[in-house]
Amino acid sequence: MPTKEAVFATIEENQVQFVDLWFTDITGMVKSVTVPSAELESVVENGLPFDGSSIEGFARVAESDMTLVPDLNTFVLFPWDEQHRTARVICNVHTLRGEPFIGDPRNALIKALRQAEEMGFSYKTGMELEFFLFKTQDERLLQPLTPFDNSSYFDMSMHPAKAAVREMVSALGKMDIPVDSLHHEIGAGQHEIDFQYDDALAMADKVLTARVALKAVANQHQLLCTFMPRPDANLPGSGMHTHQSLHRKDGGENVFVDGDNEYGLSQTAKYFLAGQLTHARAMCAILAPLVNSYKRLGTSFEAPVYVTWAHINRGALIRVPHISPGHEAHTRLELRCPDPSINPYLASAVMLMAGLDGIRQQLPLPEPLEETLVRQDRSRLRQLEILPSSLGEALDVLGQNDVVLSALGPFISDRYIAAKRQEFEEYSRQVTAWELERYLSRY
Repeated sequence: MPTKEAVFATIEENQVQFVDLWFTDITGMVKSVTVPSAELESVVENGLPFDGSSIEGFARVAESDMTLVPDLNTFVLFPWDEQHRTARVICNVHTLRGEPFIGDPRNALIKALRQAEEMGFSYKTGMELEFFLFKTQDERLLQPLTPFDNSSYFDMSMHPAKAAVREMVSALGKMDIPVDSLHHEIGAGQHEIDFQYDDALAMADKVLTARVALKAVANQHQLLCTFMPRPDANLPGSGMHTHQSLHRKDGGENVFVDGDNEYGLSQTAKYFLAGQLTHARAMCAILAPLVNSYKRLGTSFEAPVYVTWAHINRGALIRVPHISPGHEAHTRLELRCPDPSINPYLASAVMLMAGLDGIRQQLPLPEPLEETLVRQDRSRLRQLEILPSSLGEALDVLGQNDVVLSALGPFISDRYIAAKRQEFEEYSRQVTAWELERYLSRY
């Protein structure tokens, strides 16, 4: 944890001129207030008042005054702005009375993590961020979409896209966001960056930061970097597979490990897995939060459809990755329905609370569905629950699930559902080019 003195020494050493104070609305969009670096000390001591009345899901005008409270653990320099050196710090949102604001998504995750701590656990995650790079011209997006490269899965390429993505990873490294690996994905112009495992709050901060950083670097190359789940029907969707594990609060031991189990999973891990399967359909409204998310789920390559788990089944909702002998401490569960448009704080909160409910209730774990079993008996698929097929259906399911709603809290859940319901209804009223082409002359 950097001390206040260390932060101000960094500002002086690097001649930082401005500091961006970040927070998010309920949809995960980054909001920012910029202060001259000389004002940061006052902000750290007293917070920064702001009007939250126009922020999505925050507050009515009558109760709009909020305060930004910087978390100095998140202080980093932006590596892409050398002319006007700027730093960033992520803030928690408080009321004027000094209490954490119940509509702050970051606070929702902090509250969920405290519940895990009360049960003796810490929660760690590792996220795999997929995205597309498209060509632009004069800062305009070319239509139809033109991928920056035509490579495919794990291709070795000398295309300039390789250099652009490496520059992105270099920028992340300078912002204290270590990366495990990067590779080209299946679609033309599609890439994946895998972050190193970390505590869930730190990981959510890193995902939030990475989405801004990658877009900033792409813009310098006259490219559009998009985390839209399915930007083109002729391209695969982008997911954000999330690896998860619980650890002892004291000592850090991975409590998911049981070397004597066929899948290497302890009873705690099985309960956690059962909880996420039980609440999977309700979590979808948070983990696949856009109308466009459902153009990926169930239709794109390897995007999950069925609420099931497995060791070797890329279509499973939750996969138990293979762990090499001697590396049992890395035992984890991989949830495959999240996409890169999520609010990382709300997503992490609902994933954790769903798993903890499984532990509290000691929920039974259904049998896995391996690929070999599917080939032998496809009738089993008819007996399985499936994920929602639209944002509207996901919102309906969310509204009936007390566990996921409690992870958000009544303030956020009411406003989130209202905002997303409006988004879905606006989409449903649209008349698309496909409809015009198919129906206009025929009927």
